[in-house]
Amino acid sequence: MKRLILLTAFLGLAGTTLAEAQTVKPEKMLVVYYSLSGNTKAVAEHIRKATGAATFEIKTQKAYPEDNRELLAISKKEIENKDYPALQGMPGNLDKYDVIFVGTPNWYSTMAPAVNTFFENGKIADKIVIPFVTHGGGGMAKCEKDMQAACPKAKFLKGIAIDGSNAPEAEKSVRKWLKEIGMME
Repeated sequence: MKRLILLTAFLGLAGTTLAEAQTVKPEKMLVVYYSLSGNTKAVAEHIRKATGAATFEIKTQKAYPEDNRELLAISKKEIENKDYPALQGMPGNLDKYDVIFVGTPNWYSTMAPAVNTFFENGKIADKIVIPFVTHGGGGMAKCEKDMQAACPKAKFLKGIAIDGSNAPEAEKSVRKWLKEIGMME
């Protein structure tokens, strides 16, 4: 009961009541994610399966190198310089969605650069944004805070961080989180 009261208070501060969150129809929800290794994609699929939401995978125009050292060097430079990669495309008609789940791996304690590009190009100021993050031990870090800074006019609900090695089996944890934030009964 205490959790429900706190959740209701949080949602009220975010401008969305628990009842409003629970009445969002699946066709009004979109799961947008960037996944290099497949972990974030696995969590996105758990969300899609539980909510019925549409999905969109963020893909960069230029692929990252397979060599981990090269990948780390490039991504670190992109993050430090705020030089985000071009995307192959954006989801069509973002206007029709009320809720957008945004998924990213935790890279250097923040979201992947491609997700920054999504926020720069997407018109989601009037949306409810719900972060989800996969990580190798760093948890949420600054990902949620950085998403809020990238889209300050959006309403944010509490995100979830899933250890990447557990992502394929995280359906139960994802469903529990979705119930807590009012996106699933």
